[in-house]
Amino acid sequence: MQTIWAETALLPSGWAAGVRVDIDVQGRICGVQTNAPAHGTRVGMLLPAPVNVHSHAFQRAMAGLTERRGPDPSDSFWTWRQLMFRFLDRLTPDHIEAITAFVQMEMLEAGYGASVEFHYLHHQPGGVAYDNIAETSTRLLAAADQTGMGLCLLPVHYQYGGCDQRALTAGQIRFGNTMEQFQALHDAASANFTGAPADSAIGVAPHSLRAVGIEDLKTYNAIFPNGPIHMHLAEQKAEVVEVEQHWGARPVTWALENMELDPRWCLIHCTQMTVEETIALAGSGAVAGLCPITESSLGDGIFDAVRWVENNGAFAIGSDSNIRISLSEELRTLDYSQRLRDGTRAALASPDKSTGRRMYDGILKGGAQASRRQTGCIEVGCWADLLSLDTTSEHLLGRVGDTALDSWIFAGDDRLVTDVWSAGRHMVEDGQHVQRAKIVTAYKQVINALRDDL
Repeated sequence: MQTIWAETALLPSGWAAGVRVDIDVQGRICGVQTNAPAHGTRVGMLLPAPVNVHSHAFQRAMAGLTERRGPDPSDSFWTWRQLMFRFLDRLTPDHIEAITAFVQMEMLEAGYGASVEFHYLHHQPGGVAYDNIAETSTRLLAAADQTGMGLCLLPVHYQYGGCDQRALTAGQIRFGNTMEQFQALHDAASANFTGAPADSAIGVAPHSLRAVGIEDLKTYNAIFPNGPIHMHLAEQKAEVVEVEQHWGARPVTWALENMELDPRWCLIHCTQMTVEETIALAGSGAVAGLCPITESSLGDGIFDAVRWVENNGAFAIGSDSNIRISLSEELRTLDYSQRLRDGTRAALASPDKSTGRRMYDGILKGGAQASRRQTGCIEVGCWADLLSLDTTSEHLLGRVGDTALDSWIFAGDDRLVTDVWSAGRHMVEDGQHVQRAKIVTAYKQVINALRDDL
């Protein structure tokens, strides 16, 4: 049993003072009291820790290395992708585990309580399966065991190089599986969860409309009846053109008309949507998985968050390419993109909630839905995914409630995060992961080994 006492905490009913939170040995919240005497681990401001709903962990090791223009004067996502393909061909399972542990450590230090790994790097260079077809998935679980990060693993189905079902390129060959092969891989990955922590979960991810066949996409709900389903959708203009040319409709329109989109689905990016598509997709109940830092880095476009929220759409936050791990900056970038596009301010605020509060409430609820994880609230029965902020900081001094939350997101940064718990595992103390030195040493060894390739 653990006990946390907070000067102030964000509960489902709103802000409360003198909050005592008891956590059982399984890592779930078993008691919440307000106006309680101080007891146990004392913190300033206690918040539910959100889920990071979209990560490609291995890409963290190439962050900062793609900022020179390539030979094409119109350098874009597609030229960045070629650099990524060359890089990943050098990665071994040992590299993948060490990089993933480093990224998960950074996520925890930023305030995330759990991570959804959209994992498509399955095979050896050249496309030959490992003896254990789920070898690299096993390494992600091993990384989570090191870091204490709550993990939702999404093995990715990636079969084709485009909507015309062309063969995979050399850069994509490590991802490739037919539906039959992918089901075998998914079964093997699922078997690995037998001894994993109770809060671990597995779902599935058809990569995109470009990478999976039409008939398979139409039947995902039936083939995989349990767990979350995630998919990239409408990220790039070139993707919209390709889907229209081959399948006769824009990506979101095609998906709405041909796939059983429902609350199990999380559609990643959705930066290329019409007004009509935005309203219709919001009404499907699916979560929009937004990755504002990566979407800015790759020039994907701006998600229509204002219209989405106005139509009661669910949304969550992910770090995608992991070029930078910062929870507060993801939220700040999401809001600032709306301001720059529309020439307005505080467009995501509501009459009763500030901008930061409305976004934070949104990602707590959407992240729980997208990961199918019982989290996002400080209430009995939920996993104890929690973060605390330093109320003695000059950025939060004298500020309370929504104003303090806004000050963290817009005026401060993730250095204000003092402690983080994932399913009751107290993994960040005084702003640092408890295994930081060991994890960083292993990561540095990987970077040194890959130096010439990087």
